Amino acid sequence: MSKIFFSGIAGNGMNPLAQIMRLKGYEVFGSDANFDTHAKGNEKIKDFLVNKLGVKILPQDGSGISADIKTLYVTTASTDSNPDIKAAKEKNIPIKTRPDLLSQIFDDYKHNIAVGGTSGKTTTTAMIGYALDVMGKKPCMISGGMLKNYEDKNPMPYMIYNEGDICVIEADESNGTILQYKPYVSIINNISVDHKPIEEIMAIFEQVAQKPTHGLVLGKDCDYCRKLTPNKKVKTVWFSTKDETADFYASNIKNVANGTEYVLKGKTFKLKLIGEFNVSNALSAIAACSLLGIDEFETAKALEGFEGTKRRLELIGTKHNINVINDFAHNPEKILASTTALKQYKGRLLIMFQIHGPDPARLYGMQTMESFAKTLGKEDMLFVPEVFYKKETDNVSGKAMVEHAQKLGVNATYTETKEKARELILQNVKAGDRVIIMGARDNSLEDLCKSILEEI
Repeated sequence: MSKIFFSGIAGNGMNPLAQIMRLKGYEVFGSDANFDTHAKGNEKIKDFLVNKLGVKILPQDGSGISADIKTLYVTTASTDSNPDIKAAKEKNIPIKTRPDLLSQIFDDYKHNIAVGGTSGKTTTTAMIGYALDVMGKKPCMISGGMLKNYEDKNPMPYMIYNEGDICVIEADESNGTILQYKPYVSIINNISVDHKPIEEIMAIFEQVAQKPTHGLVLGKDCDYCRKLTPNKKVKTVWFSTKDETADFYASNIKNVANGTEYVLKGKTFKLKLIGEFNVSNALSAIAACSLLGIDEFETAKALEGFEGTKRRLELIGTKHNINVINDFAHNPEKILASTTALKQYKGRLLIMFQIHGPDPARLYGMQTMESFAKTLGKEDMLFVPEVFYKKETDNVSGKAMVEHAQKLGVNATYTETKEKARELILQNVKAGDRVIIMGARDNSLEDLCKSILEEI
């Protein structure tokens, strides 16, 4: 067996690839700084990799990079200061990135689908993978979020693994790696500022629109998507929740008990997810499957069983008529979509939002506060701790974001730490409220939700 090594194996990008390569028969080794520091939220990940899959976990100090390792795989954010990279270079071991391996796996499948867009791609990828799986199409699916439908089989269900002829992946535009893939079908759900200025993102998606060899799916409700020039050699299909001229249009969207109802071409379907944006995600999935020759009603029916992905408006639990929700929303558009969906139901919102790094804070930190201002009422409460991963030299602050929110009329409080936010939430929460913990990258946020639920 070939020996391969994943540096940063606990991450939601590297983890599913490590699982797939182990299932393919490779001898897999890995390291992660979160394992070395015993960071909260990572114990289950390590236990599953070691005891269920037989992955060998070693410290992230370079000691695991033996001369017989065939390839070291690293994240695109890794630098030469990583001890594993240093050790690999000393031993002349090839170093490749996660997108290198993902494109290798992806290109091995005949009918491959690359899901892109600045919002909704994780859920859309999961929807397509799930629908194809329950319809018996035997897909391989690789996502950045864990599928709740598969938690009983795999405590880290970032992927579905089959060796059929279909592969579905979440393709990341933030670092330009979306352009590495050779898709049969490409999806661009929407385009907005996230990680890069809009001009740079548009330049990337202009190229994405030319990549597919068979079909292109575009969101008609997005102004920027409508500005793209699709590849004229392939079939382009549009989806919308607003424009009835789209190829896939959902009407009569209604909030119902535990989900959302919609009408597609005269037939009514229900999702177990809330929000019009999730109906939009479903339409994207239905459109993509149609390009594989699958009946749209069959896909829509399959999606009625989809439970969602972890940390996408995920209900952690209810106690004393108080819902505690974990949500991955981290950019202005995602925050606006989540809060808009939440405000369609009764009850105050008590939100803790942690922006996930200094770069996002600089790029759109103030815009995230403007998204909250568009939706939150005076009765709602927003708690903002310090910027995640902030260093003393970083010229950003959660306090400045809160001051901006307060000027816009948001009932916002700077808490400095997550623990202080938790304390204030517990002091203020009452029956009928919803507590939402929002943010990306921080694996401890789920534990924070659970601790709040326990102490309510």
